Amino acid sequence: MNYFSSDFVLGILGGGQLGKMLLTETRRMDIQTYVLDPSDEAPCRVGCDKFFTGSLMDFDTVYNFGKQVNVLTFEIEHVNVQALEKLESEGVKVYPSPATLKQIQNKGTQKDFYRDNNIPTAPYRRFESLSELKAANITMPFVWKSTQFGYDGNGVKVIRSMESFEGLPDVQCIAEDMVPFKNELAVIVARNPSGQVATYPVVEMEFHPEANQVEYVICPARIDDAVAQKARNIALQVGERFKHVGLLAVEMFQTEDDEILVNEVAPRPHNSGHYSIEASYTSQFEQHLRAILDLPLGNTKSKVAGIMVNLVGAEGHSGKVVYENIEKILSLGGVAPHIYGKKETRPFRKMGHVTIVNKDVDKARKIAEEVKNTIRVISQ
Repeated sequence: MNYFSSDFVLGILGGGQLGKMLLTETRRMDIQTYVLDPSDEAPCRVGCDKFFTGSLMDFDTVYNFGKQVNVLTFEIEHVNVQALEKLESEGVKVYPSPATLKQIQNKGTQKDFYRDNNIPTAPYRRFESLSELKAANITMPFVWKSTQFGYDGNGVKVIRSMESFEGLPDVQCIAEDMVPFKNELAVIVARNPSGQVATYPVVEMEFHPEANQVEYVICPARIDDAVAQKARNIALQVGERFKHVGLLAVEMFQTEDDEILVNEVAPRPHNSGHYSIEASYTSQFEQHLRAILDLPLGNTKSKVAGIMVNLVGAEGHSGKVVYENIEKILSLGGVAPHIYGKKETRPFRKMGHVTIVNKDVDKARKIAEEVKNTIRVISQ
């Protein structure tokens, strides 16, 4: 198949920032792209060859879009799987496959998958509704997770008392044991249809305490080599069991006694891999393309240490976005801002990220702190 400067069409479901960064690579290689997104102001609009507006959950919309492309991928999991299954049965290559997506889309099914495949994960129980969970009288504290439609800290809450249930939707959910952990880690696994597999280095994630969102991603993770190797091995096992094609981001906990437990996965480019644009030989976005097009996978090693800082909307600010002090952070060495192109900000909405590269990971972390304290995402 001739992908480059040809009639070949890659379709992307979802037009957000992940798609926008993927389009940087398709444009570099002159691969034709069509994008479907519900918003006519989606960040991808400016970078693709053809942009379509429509619901990602509507069968006909997704099916009709998919019939126009040769290979179909997605940058968000909330898409109509039945349409993907039909497209695949009619010969459209869909990567990751609908079967993989089905196992991952529902967090309850995903947790069952780990249990059934002997992949270490925190103990949990599934419930059909919040009412059923409340009636079960589970020992607190525990972590409540909605099985569907959670993202960026939404759909997750620590339950410490009956009052914690207030405001939660009455939906299918899981109750997960609180795991005492010292680090949250992630490993990105890439796999192409020919079976070639590669893993990126283990990264460490520092979370915002209130928003339950990643604030910093640090590569390499500041952990022992033996723990890092264990994390990579488990990530490879997860990828192998899911038989995924493309990228699979595996989020994990490192417990106090250095066990590794899988938290959840995302079958697409991921926040934990953004550092790779500046710090790696092959960015996660180029790697995703290589994987789904069955091209040889690229070198996953880092050239330098990389730290990613998420830029999220400041509390108390909603409306037309203004980025304050970008010129100040540009005066710092090794700093690269990425602005996603979302016109409206709101508290904790992901609006961009900044990568800091340095030979010394501790120096990079200090500069990252300075960036975080300097730049502000506010409204007019």
